Amino acid sequence: MTAAEAREIWAREAYPVLVGLARTYHAVITYKELAEKIQESTGIRTRALLHNWIGTVLSMVVREGHRRGDPPLTALVVHTDDGMVGAGYKEVLEVAGEPPAADDLARELHAARSRLECYRRFGAILPPDGGVPALAPRHQAAVERQRVRTERPSPVCPRCSMQLPSTGACDSCDQ
Repeated sequence: MTAAEAREIWAREAYPVLVGLARTYHAVITYKELAEKIQESTGIRTRALLHNWIGTVLSMVVREGHRRGDPPLTALVVHTDDGMVGAGYKEVLEVAGEPPAADDLARELHAARSRLECYRRFGAILPPDGGVPALAPRHQAAVERQRVRTERPSPVCPRCSMQLPSTGACDSCDQ
């Protein structure tokens, strides 16, 4: 079997896996988890590095979803370390005829709206308000940590009004 044939089979398998996932509100899956599921269920394994083949598989899923009129299921697939969709998510925008995301946050917000569309389309049980677009849990936690850091004012020396270092002792006036 060629690598191209394997990718086609994995893409056909990934589609129903992602549809099933979309039936649970706020559910996401990592690239690694998806790769393991589709290799396990198809019995077709590879030793190639994940980043060398998963993008092609998800590209096929994007195009199939667009053909079917489904929301972009690949919005459900996130990185393990930061909970963000990958740079390859730009293909979702390209296929839909939308302009590229201005930055990572814009891309993540688009993916959050797309996930909500997926949950609605595939029958997830939603809250009474119909649900809200949400960042993937790991990424949302990072955003919250950053917000807390920026909202907390830095302590200043009462004597000279200089920002205090982490030691709490003023380097300028020894207070």
